[in-house]
Amino acid sequence: MWQIVLIPFLGTSLGAACVFLFKNSLGEKTQRVMTGFASGVMVAASFFSLLLPALEQTEGMGRLGFIPASIGFGIGMLFLLVLDMITPHMHLNKSEEGPQSGLKRTTKLVLAVTLHNLPEGMAVGIVCAGWLYGNSGITFAGALALALGIAIQNFPEGAIVSMPLLGEGVPKGRTFIYGVLSGVVEPIGALLVIVASGVLIPTMPYLLSFAAGAMIYVVVEELIPEMSEGEHSNIGTISFAAGFILMMALDVGLG
Repeated sequence: MWQIVLIPFLGTSLGAACVFLFKNSLGEKTQRVMTGFASGVMVAASFFSLLLPALEQTEGMGRLGFIPASIGFGIGMLFLLVLDMITPHMHLNKSEEGPQSGLKRTTKLVLAVTLHNLPEGMAVGIVCAGWLYGNSGITFAGALALALGIAIQNFPEGAIVSMPLLGEGVPKGRTFIYGVLSGVVEPIGALLVIVASGVLIPTMPYLLSFAAGAMIYVVVEELIPEMSEGEHSNIGTISFAAGFILMMALDVGLG
């Protein structure tokens, strides 16, 4: 189980390693494909790996079973919204320097992606904790599918952190380190949730839907706008569908 929490971090690190394969930066078309694919994976993971188990756990509430999932989902969205507002923020593939912050662009870029990785690490930790405590709606295969899905999503994210910095002249070694550091928060967040799982298990439906809301916020706020801009929007849409189908197949096939 402890190895599962490292899988998303491995995806980020492999994506950051793209700096050793490309000379300058990812092309706009490639970024659209990767961002669209990541969006599809995250939406499918949020629904099949998080919201559905949350709803299954509240079936005993009858027609009111949607309430815990709705509350958790809303709080997750609100949490990321507030965190997004108070943290120096930057879109993944934008180059402008915000006038409100004196931070270097490299620092803002790493902070932005680290912010995105926080709910993903929590999601893996929550699902792993549910499996460890024998929750009937969560299986080991389901936890593995979620971790693999997030790792797939993290691969383009790690590349999107590192490649723009490479294009600005930052040495490859440093850009790789920046990309890897942006994913460190995931295993840390997952392990903290697992350690505290004895207290958190009674609120599992809320936590699962909280993680789903946080992940959907990232998709709506960041990934979908970026995959839809410019002349290659159709490619982003097709990639979204491919990512969604792959994650759905992983979750249903392994779960």
